[in-house]
Amino acid sequence: MAITKIPAAGFTGNNFRNIIINGDMSIAQRSTSVAGITGTGYNTVDRWQNLISSLGTWTQSQSTDVPTGQGFATSLKMDCTTADASPATSDRLFIEQKFEGQNLQYLKKGTANAVSTTLSFWVKSNKTGTYIIQLYDVDNNRSISKSYTIDSASTWEKKTITFAGDTTGTLGNDNSHDLSVRFYLGVGTNYSSGTLGTSWGTAVNANVAVGQVNLADSTSNDFWITGVQLEAASAPSDFEFLPYDMNLARCQRYFVQYGRDLNGAVDANVGIGQWYSSSEVVYNIFSPVRMRAKPTLTSPTVVGGYRFHKAGSFTNVDTGGVITNCDNQSLSVYKSGLGGGTGGQATFLAFILAGAKLQFSSEL
Repeated sequence: MAITKIPAAGFTGNNFRNIIINGDMSIAQRSTSVAGITGTGYNTVDRWQNLISSLGTWTQSQSTDVPTGQGFATSLKMDCTTADASPATSDRLFIEQKFEGQNLQYLKKGTANAVSTTLSFWVKSNKTGTYIIQLYDVDNNRSISKSYTIDSASTWEKKTITFAGDTTGTLGNDNSHDLSVRFYLGVGTNYSSGTLGTSWGTAVNANVAVGQVNLADSTSNDFWITGVQLEAASAPSDFEFLPYDMNLARCQRYFVQYGRDLNGAVDANVGIGQWYSSSEVVYNIFSPVRMRAKPTLTSPTVVGGYRFHKAGSFTNVDTGGVITNCDNQSLSVYKSGLGGGTGGQATFLAFILAGAKLQFSSEL
């Protein structure tokens, strides 16, 4: 019987070769667009954190501007809305993805058999010139940087960069932040006054991003990126497209969101529990996947946006509670300061206004 080989571009037996999660920028649980960004945080596309240290103001979005005919539907866009043409010495701007060491042991870092990694991606900007990418070993304070060039303004270009394996400094076999890949968009002289560190070595700030253009020098500047793949190889392979549900589940290891505005339903319900007393409720929420570690909970303030039900009536409040006891899958959420309940009665939480949500974060 003839055996048909599955094409390399499909879902193959060599699955999860891409170290990057959500490299096609298809998952954006928090928001599809956030304006006025001036600091560090996760804002839109899952698993991608921006660091902005006094270098302009930005709008970040999940964009539908993508390279034609490559299978991508979304990209991550950075749009400069307040310029900074003269960075201070300590200023810097990059987007990064952080990795758990337990997912990277096959790189054999810190041994004589350390393997090379290859980074490939599609990029577009009106700002041509030299850009820098850094791999940073958090555990051992080691670093390697490589440059690439955006040659044609406002044109999608595919870039490929290979990093040698590092025979010094093993990565922790744990769920902590052990390695990062950083895409620089601008830096001050503290990070660009030396010689670009193109070989693995002790991290030296001055050697991190030598030659990097300043994307923040004009409000006309934009930057798009998609199709990001980092793999244990000395040459790139086709981008590994995963099914949407699998990609979402991988992102939910680090961030899970529940809220009315996820599906537009009136009184979207979550968290069956009970009244602990006449003014306190405790209810359980189960994460759809086991999260990386015990998460933190935020519930944005929305006046009257959250509803705690009780026998025959309900109580509307502005926030949704805090985590009391939990592991990384079963979450026990507590809310006090209510009224009119009866201890021991069942209850559930409803999101009744757009913007009301529970956000569980276990990001690195």
